[in-house]
Amino acid sequence: MNHDTREAWLTEGINALRPHFQDAGGDKPGRRGEHDYTVPENVRVTCGWPSKGALARKNQRIGECWSDHASKGKMFEMFISPSLAAPDEVLAVLTHEIVHATVGLKAKHGKLFKRCALAVGLVGKMRATTAGPELAKALDKIAAQLGPYPHQELQGMTTGEKKQGTRLIKAECDVCGYTVRVTRKWLDAAGAPLCPTPDCDQHGQPLTVAEQEGT
Repeated sequence: MNHDTREAWLTEGINALRPHFQDAGGDKPGRRGEHDYTVPENVRVTCGWPSKGALARKNQRIGECWSDHASKGKMFEMFISPSLAAPDEVLAVLTHEIVHATVGLKAKHGKLFKRCALAVGLVGKMRATTAGPELAKALDKIAAQLGPYPHQELQGMTTGEKKQGTRLIKAECDVCGYTVRVTRKWLDAAGAPLCPTPDCDQHGQPLTVAEQEGT
C-alpha cells in the first residue's frame, strides 16, 4: 500500500493501532474489558513541528497531542515531528500520542497514562517512551502494511547557510589590512565598522565583513 501524503499514512497508522489498544484494555469478545482503551474517533494527525523545540534539538519534542477542548473542530490534534522519518520510530511516537488522546490530556504522564502506555507496549520514561519488544514487532507489521512513509527527515529550523563559528565576526580593510571583530548584533544594527586609518585610501569606508568565516 502506498500513500501520497504523510497525513494519509499517519491516519491509516492510527486506524491500524485501534485494535491493539482495545486488546490492551482487555476489550475482547466474550469478556468485559478491564480498562477502556478505545481510541477516540475525533483524532486528526499531521507531520509538523510541535509547539516547542524546532530550534533546539536537544529539547525538541518529537510528538504532541492537543486536547479536543482546544480545537474549534473538537478534534484531538496530533503532530509528529518532521525530524522523524523511520516508520517504526514514527509509529512508536504516534502510539505515545494516541495514549494521550485515549486517556485524556488531563492525565498528563501520570498513573492513567502510564497504565495505558505499558499495556500497549511502550517502555521507558513516560515523557520519552519507546516501543518494547512486543510492540516493536506489531509496529513492524503495521509499517509493512502501510508501505513507505512519504517523508524525508527535516532537520531543525535553518536557512541552510553556514553558521558563524564564533560570536565575533571578522571585518577587514581590503587596502591597509586594518582588522577588527564585531558581533552580529552590531553588524545588523549599525552596519560594518569604518576604516579608521588616516592615510588609507579606504579611510572612512565600511570594512569588508567575513560572513562565512568559521573561527
